[in-house]
Order: sequence, then C-alpha cells, then structure tokens
Amino acid sequence: MERSEEKRYAIEICDLVKFYGKKAGADGISLRVEEGDIFGFLGPNGAGKSTAIRCMLGILRSYEGEIRILSMDGRRQRREILSQVGYMPSEAMFYPSMKVKDVIRLAADARGRDCEKEAEKICVRLEVNTEKRIRELSLGNRKKVSIVCAMQHKPRLLVLDEPTSGLDPLMQEVFFELICEYNRQGTTCFLSSHVLPEVKKYCRNAAFIRDGKIIRTDSVENLSRSGLRRVRLWKQGREQRFDYTGETNGLLHKLAQMKPEDVLIEEPSLDELFLHYYEEEKGRKA
Repeated sequence: MERSEEKRYAIEICDLVKFYGKKAGADGISLRVEEGDIFGFLGPNGAGKSTAIRCMLGILRSYEGEIRILSMDGRRQRREILSQVGYMPSEAMFYPSMKVKDVIRLAADARGRDCEKEAEKICVRLEVNTEKRIRELSLGNRKKVSIVCAMQHKPRLLVLDEPTSGLDPLMQEVFFELICEYNRQGTTCFLSSHVLPEVKKYCRNAAFIRDGKIIRTDSVENLSRSGLRRVRLWKQGREQRFDYTGETNGLLHKLAQMKPEDVLIEEPSLDELFLHYYEEEKGRKA
C-alpha cells in the first residue's frame, strides 16, 4: 500500500474482504482517514460498517487485505493499536451485577492507566450515576458508560459504532461537544452511523457504504453539493415532482418550457443523497 509522505493517516484500509459463508460483509473496501479528522462512515444497517470496524480493531482476524491503524500493522501490532484507540461498540455489554464506577475502573486498569480525573469529568458532563449497577441502567445510560470507557484514557483514535442510538437529544449534544473537544486536542474520530444529519453537522469527510462496498468518499461539503435538486411545481392546480441533476441554468430553461404557476426547488437531504449515489453507482456498473 503506497502512503503519502505529505499526509499522516489514522486509518488506512486497502482491499478489505471479509465473508460470512457466502455473504460479503466487506467486499473490497479501501479507505483512508487523515489524522485529526472527524470522519463519518455512512450506511444502512447491514451495509458492512461494523464488519469493517471489527477488522480494523483485530476483533475479526480472518480477512483479506491490508489494514494500518496509526501507522501500525493491523495484524502484527494489535496490542499497540488497542492501547491508543478508544472503541465504543454499537451495543454496550457489561457485567450486569457490577457498579458503574467499577466497570469504568476495570476499563482503565485494562490499559494500565490512571484515568480517574478524566473519567470523573466525562461522568459529570453526561450525568452518569456511578453508584448504580449495570442491570439497573436503561439503554441510554449504558451507552453513557460505554462513552466513558472509550474516552477516559484520551486515545489518539476514537472509533464509534452507532454511538448516539439510545441517547436522548440533550445527551447527544453533550456527546458531540465532547467529541469536538477531544478532536481539538488532536484525537481522530471515526464515526459509524446511519443518522445522516449528525454526520453532516459534525463530520468533515465521509464515506458511503452499501453491501460491503464503498460507494463514494469525499468531504461532507462536496457530498452535499451533488447538483441533485428536488423540484416541485404546480400547474393548473396539479402538483408535479421530479429530480434534476445538472447546472442551474439548465433547470431554469426546463422550467421555463414547462411554464409552472409556482415552483419549489430544494436541496436533497443526506439520506436522499445516499440513495442518489447508490443508484448512480449501479448505473455505472450496468
């Protein structure tokens, strides 16, 4: 895998292939994430996001392709990689009888670090009750514990798999405030999500994935500026809708020919953009 001398990458994946029986969880994924980025990994459930992440972290070891994390080999330097990564899985699983404070301490001890001050700061921000037992917590509160465990050692790379599911809107805002603070201190954030508006708001770059394949990778700004427009027009009391891709002058010329009584032109949501890029990719392969 060739690596640029000018840019440093927190994540480098080249031709990742992982099959579950005959089904591909990852089908030739290649991806680079620059150090210091907040990167969105977008796709519907079952698209291959979690498979890629588990391969990145060495949780799944039987795969084809090459992975480098923080300039380290994903197969040979797994221990060193995990010491510098904070991972938040999509489903937080803890010993149900343990108290929250003991789970957080156990996670810190596993890394051989004293994280007490940082953990306390995050718990205050997220309103985590450290005296409760795990079995007493709601899904959202278990998510909060998972956030503390992932962040308390101030990792160089945060890998977050569907992190906001189960969090109420207020806690989602607090969570992203923390992400932005860590990022300003140098932490790279890799955010796997199907909640597209939050990616548009907080991420700088993103990749679309479907059926184990990367469909499109670009800056969020460029992904949002696709040239696709949703057009609604009214003529003789009847509404018509269509999508338009191309220059604005071309759209205006088309509308002039149609002579509508009223018209509404909207930019698509990221959800609609995803479908647009997916259909575009299918069209190229047809």
